Amino acid sequence: MTPQEVIPLARPVIGDRERELVDGVLRSRQLSLGPTVTEFERMWADRIGTRHAVACSSGTAGLHCCLHALGIGPGDEVITSSFSFVASANVIVYTGATPVFAEVDPLTFNMDPAAVEAAITPRTRAILIVDIFGYPADVPALVAIAERHGLAIVEDACQSIDGDFNGKKLGTHGHPAVYGFYANKQLTTAEGGVVLTDDDALYLLLKSLTNQGRSDDGAWLVHSRLGFNYRLSDVHAAIGIAQIERLDWMQDARARIAGRYQARMASVDGVTPMYEGPQRRSWFVYAPRLDPDLDRDAIIGRLEAEGVSAKPYLPCIHLQPYYRTDHGHAPGELPVTEEISASTIALPFFCEMTDEQVDRVCDTMERAIQAERAA
Repeated sequence: MTPQEVIPLARPVIGDRERELVDGVLRSRQLSLGPTVTEFERMWADRIGTRHAVACSSGTAGLHCCLHALGIGPGDEVITSSFSFVASANVIVYTGATPVFAEVDPLTFNMDPAAVEAAITPRTRAILIVDIFGYPADVPALVAIAERHGLAIVEDACQSIDGDFNGKKLGTHGHPAVYGFYANKQLTTAEGGVVLTDDDALYLLLKSLTNQGRSDDGAWLVHSRLGFNYRLSDVHAAIGIAQIERLDWMQDARARIAGRYQARMASVDGVTPMYEGPQRRSWFVYAPRLDPDLDRDAIIGRLEAEGVSAKPYLPCIHLQPYYRTDHGHAPGELPVTEEISASTIALPFFCEMTDEQVDRVCDTMERAIQAERAA
């Protein structure tokens, strides 16, 4: 039997328009600090409805700059989620502050507002919201908690590109929101990110911080504050402009593929499809849950053997080796988070995925589960 083609976990859409715009930047010889980045920022601000957008080298860089701009530092605590990519906590550690992990909601996988409020101490300075798997956290509830306790908010919307809560775009709720554009995201610049804000002063500060603390008036090689080398190049921005131009199509394609997955997985014994609640999900990954009796690693092995890529996704941040050895975390601290983390599995998911590929993944998953239970 001829081996079947491997279905990858992710695959970006790169076409003639991306090549055209990148070639235009290369021909211009203006590879950084040029007009393409400015245009990329303008397009994001216009799309989301914010006064400003600040491009940066990654979502991580954007989050770090936001916390730095707030003056978060040693002795401070920032409450966030452990069910996220490790960058959400790392950016807090970068400032010298301590990440405090709040328990998550078992349906949305986002931070439970009651758990966030319970985690507040006299040292708490901010809440770093995470919109995991493209589903928005309860932003109004978290904002209300922050206002009651005099805390700042930064939103990690890196997995919820173009997302919203109750139709109000993330980034327009009165605090900065950050998108990330890694190659598996809803939109990619290969590497990159953007911070969305309506705050004029924060905008100027972020523009300076991402460019080595360059003075606000842009004076040549005058640096008025400590900054970072977090610029986005014009080459990356050119890819992003082409991607924004087709973002509606890509979002629609992802939603269609997710709908097919949801319908098929609903009939697979041993799988719980992804949560679909009152808020719109900006589909980033397809990561359903496996029943607790199933050995996820064994299921992944069976899928991979049949050419279906799969990964355990996401590991808890507080149980990562660094956070256990250097920050003293241990299993059992966050039982809901840990149970979710132990059961979610990332399956192939990308804009150009065909119905036949989705069906093949689901059929293979069903066979893998049956074989594992019979073993």
